[in-house]
Amino acid sequence: MFGAYGHTGRFVVAELLARGFVPVPSGRNAGALRELAEEHALEARVASADDPASLDRALAGTVAVVNCAGPFASTTGPVIEAALRAGIPYLDVAAEIEANLDTFAHYRDRAAEAGALVVPAMAFFGGLGDLLVTAAMGDWSGADEAHIAYALSDWHPTAGTRRSGAVSRERRGAHRLRYRGGRWERRTDAAPTLDWEFPRPVGRRPVIGEFTMADVVTVPQHLSIPDVTSYMTAEAARDVVAPDTPAPTATDGSGRSGQTFLVDVLVRSGGAERRATARGRDIYAVTAPLVVEAVDRVLTGRTRGVGVASAGELFDAVDFLRALAPHITFDHHRERTA
Repeated sequence: MFGAYGHTGRFVVAELLARGFVPVPSGRNAGALRELAEEHALEARVASADDPASLDRALAGTVAVVNCAGPFASTTGPVIEAALRAGIPYLDVAAEIEANLDTFAHYRDRAAEAGALVVPAMAFFGGLGDLLVTAAMGDWSGADEAHIAYALSDWHPTAGTRRSGAVSRERRGAHRLRYRGGRWERRTDAAPTLDWEFPRPVGRRPVIGEFTMADVVTVPQHLSIPDVTSYMTAEAARDVVAPDTPAPTATDGSGRSGQTFLVDVLVRSGGAERRATARGRDIYAVTAPLVVEAVDRVLTGRTRGVGVASAGELFDAVDFLRALAPHITFDHHRERTA
């Protein structure tokens, strides 16, 4: 497990242990690794993304690798290469849309030809939205549009989130990205602000529209939907960019914060629409059951195909979401006429 000592990485280590796995924590910070390894009686392996031999030593004898080390623009390629050399599945929790796009663009053919499995963005941003859109689609072969709206009670970013955001902004420059008409658009205008009617008890809230997150990358990779848009509650969007917003603070013994979330997905086709929602607590902590459930399904053969694959493409979306209880409450709503 690469980047095991980070904020999200520690949740993933704890979840792996709770599920009966034996994590092999790795990363470049020897001191943090030693502390984590001693806490859980694990074997730590120091490795760096810019040292392929160290990555090979870190992955030796393992059955899969989970990459939790951002900024993912720097770590995704080297760790995927190491996983391909080791012949093991690769999963990451990257929310950086540029890194996700790179993974699909650079490794789709190579991973398929090698019979390897690469699962990007298997996290709150990316995997969860992708599963919800897939579940909402049901038996539809395509749809006109998909909307993924995030209601966060607040968003206290980790140091890793801030670093990854800075890298994304540097790569993107003055542009923002949106997905329209089956293609990516680079825009310089401000993202729109509008209201979104979330299910109770959240209700109607102002959101930033075209707040493009990882699921806008993953969904079109396997679903025929030409317009995919994500939204973020305005307060949370302000929190994550404000320089004085503090880091998450633990409010229980597991290290989870008091942050709550609701993800509301709406898919439209013609005059009909379908909806799916997920509720839970702490977007960083909930990434752990998401990626560990994926690891378990990959290692037990409960997957669909090989290559670079989105969560909804690889797994039975409804079954996967239901398996996340009690961490996530999943609601699958009936179809109605728009």
